[in-house]
Parts: sequence; C-alpha cells; structure tokens
Amino acid sequence: MTTIDDIATKITGEHLIEWGHRPGPAFADMLARANAAHANGMDLTHIRGTLIQDQPPPHLPLQEEAAVPLHVSIRAENEDETTNLNKVLATMREVLRTPTVESGAVMPDACPSGPLGTIPVGGIVAARNAIHPGMHSADICCSVMLTDLGAVDPKAVLDAASAITHFGPGGRIDSSNFPLPDGLLDAFRANPFLRQDNVVRAAQTHMGTQGDGNHFLFIGRSRSSGRTVMVTHHGSRGPGGHLYKGGMKVAERYRRQLSPATLPQNAWIPADTEDGRAYWEALQLTRRWTKANHTALHHAISTAVQASVVDRFWNEHNFVFERDGLFYHGKGATPAWGSYADDASGKVIIPLNMAEPVLIARGKDAAHALGFAPHGAGRNFTRTEHRRRMGTITPEAQLAAETQGLDIRFYGGEVDSSELPSSYKRADAVVAQIGEYGLAEIEDYIDPFGCIMAGNMPYRGQKRRPRAA
Repeated sequence: MTTIDDIATKITGEHLIEWGHRPGPAFADMLARANAAHANGMDLTHIRGTLIQDQPPPHLPLQEEAAVPLHVSIRAENEDETTNLNKVLATMREVLRTPTVESGAVMPDACPSGPLGTIPVGGIVAARNAIHPGMHSADICCSVMLTDLGAVDPKAVLDAASAITHFGPGGRIDSSNFPLPDGLLDAFRANPFLRQDNVVRAAQTHMGTQGDGNHFLFIGRSRSSGRTVMVTHHGSRGPGGHLYKGGMKVAERYRRQLSPATLPQNAWIPADTEDGRAYWEALQLTRRWTKANHTALHHAISTAVQASVVDRFWNEHNFVFERDGLFYHGKGATPAWGSYADDASGKVIIPLNMAEPVLIARGKDAAHALGFAPHGAGRNFTRTEHRRRMGTITPEAQLAAETQGLDIRFYGGEVDSSELPSSYKRADAVVAQIGEYGLAEIEDYIDPFGCIMAGNMPYRGQKRRPRAA
C-alpha cells in the first residue's frame, strides 16, 4: 500500500482510492482538504479519518430472484397469450431484482415492452426512496380524458374534432389558439429538468396535439344515458420526452455510484436528494401540462359544436404515485384509489380498441394489484408480427372488415394496420379478467361511433387532413 511519510508533499487520487473512495466529482474537494491538512502537519491517520464521512456506501447488489413478491392478475387463454405471459413474467422477475423494489404486479393487459428486465406495459413496481424514470417510460403521464357532451350529434363532434385536433410528430406551426395556463411556463423555467429552451419551446408548440402510435380521439355514446361522449388519449408529448431523457441521464449517474449491477433501464434517482426533489416536481408540472393539453382540445371541440358539457374527468397510466412512503410506478396501469391526486374522481377510464366500448369503472384499490387497474387491452404480439399475420390483405380491407359501421379516420391519410382491433388482446377476455381479479367495477360502457388516430404518414412533418375509411 502506498504511504505518506513526513517528507511527502502531495496526496493523490491513488491514495483516496486505496482508502476506499471511488473516483467522482467529489474527488477534487477531498484532495484539496487532504493536502491542506497535510501541509498543516496533520498525520496520515487523522487525514484519513477526516475523509471517512465522504466515503461512499458499498454498492447495492441485486436482490435474489423471487425475493420480492409479484402479484399476478392475468390469465392466458391460448398459445399467443401463454407466450406473452411467459415473457411478461420473465421480464418482471428481472425488474424485481432492482435493489430499491419492494413489490410488483401485472395487469390483465400486460405485454413486454423492451429488452429482458424492462418493466412491461401493464406492470406496477413499488420502490423505496427511489424514482425510476425507465419505469414510467418516455411517454410520461400518458392518460385519457372523458367529456360527456350531452345530446349533441356524434358525427358533428367527430367532424369538429377532425378540424381541430392534431396528430403526428412535432407541434403546431401556430399554437396561439392553445395557450398554456397562467404560470405554467414560469414554473417550467424554474425547474432544472424543464427550463431548457427546447423543453419550453415544446411546451408551447405541442399544446393542442396528440402525437402518434396508439393515441386517439374517440367518439361514442354512453350505454346508460345515451349521451355523446368524447375520449382523448395522449401523453405529455415533447415536454415529457425531454424530461424522460434528462431523468434517465441523472439516474444513470446514480446507478454507477450506487448499484452498477442494476440494469440501466432500471436506474433510479434517490427521492430524498436535491435531484430527486427536482425530478418529482418536474413530474407534477408535466402532469399539469398534460391535463391542460387534454382540456384545451376538449374545450375547443365542445365549444365548436355548442355542447352542454355534463361531466369531465381523466386519469393517467404512465406515472409515479407516492403512497405510504413508497413510490408506485405504473407503466400502462391506472391508479384505482380515489385519493391518488387532488383531481382524482375514483373512476377509471379503460379503452379497449377502436371497435369496442370504452369502459367507465370504479376502482377497487385491490391490495393484490397494488391498488391499480388495467389501462386498456394490451397486445399479445408486436406490431410487426401483426402485419405479418395479415398476409396479403390490404390495411384498408382489414379495417373495413373489423370496424363495419364505424367512422374511423386517420390524420395522416393512411391506415395504420398495427392499430386495428385484431392487433390487441381480445376485449372480452380483458373485461372478464377485470372482474375475475376484482380490479374495478364497471359502471358504464361508451359504445363506439368513430375515432381519429394518427395513421401512417408518408414522411416526417407531412400532415394530411383526416379522412373517413
């Protein structure tokens, strides 16, 4: 071991490493303090002792497999579902080895979403003093909002929505009709995760937009009242995407310091650190932005058709919720207890597919599901596999066969066959398992009239007007 005798003139990083310190940002300060003490005549033993408080804790190892409880609320009914379920359970077993995790659960709509060890869609993870950006995903606060529009004609609503909403990559060229709520932009600029120019700009230009993929605007009729209902599905768009990248970058720094054995996708930010508090605040601001985005679209469309709004509520399914000292990460899973947020209604909105009803349910806060309910129907296989199984049939023909009598429109002008009903799990099976596992009590069905989705766009940035199939 290297030693420092009375004639040594400098303590180096090698000495700190030998004393058990790990290289990092704190090294420069420790070296300065150590050498100042040495210059003042402090002996080696005392110098080393003064630096003990700066010594990092031992690396946290992965937990043993099956040491953390996993609650399973899903049942396979055919070969595809069995394959899907086996993949979901395999990836969750790896997720639950993360040192911070205390319990996990999967919903009836669960499906894999990334490499082994990545939380699946329909997965829930409870962690102690840790916020895992990878466990709420890049589509932060992906959510659904419902407005009961009263007796208005559903086609009139769908026509108005086609003229007002905006799907596809990027934001609006002119977003002046969709201003941000007072004070929200200032709050973004005050938060270290959200104050960057590109984030602030996205917060402005993406207001009033819905993105692509499985996001939609759905029009239907309430089975219980006969009234017209609108449901929108989207997340936090550009602001959330930028926050996710920033969060993952900070989480990776902590992963290397605290637990290099943890998979990068399961890195975390300690909640009790300055970074953790700032990230938690950024999540809440992003939630506010997302709700404002839903609300702006609903207000513009309901105003355009002069609807008498009867009711409006929403809930998210890609987010983190603090409860009883734990951080619950839901990825494609909906909190089903009424007090998870000040604006929680106790109701959960569960879309299935474009040809099936949207479920309005009352959450049951089931302990075996960590208090969550499913967010939709999920998939048994990938988008690519679904296209392969279609064979030679065209997307237009498949759409017509699966959505007969419905008004289905694609903003990009081309059918996205990966969003057809056949690409999702059987709706009746998901509904049955919601009841079988006691996850929620269905109160109403919103039967479909039609919907708008992004569809396939010929190239990035080109936007065509929605057309009926």
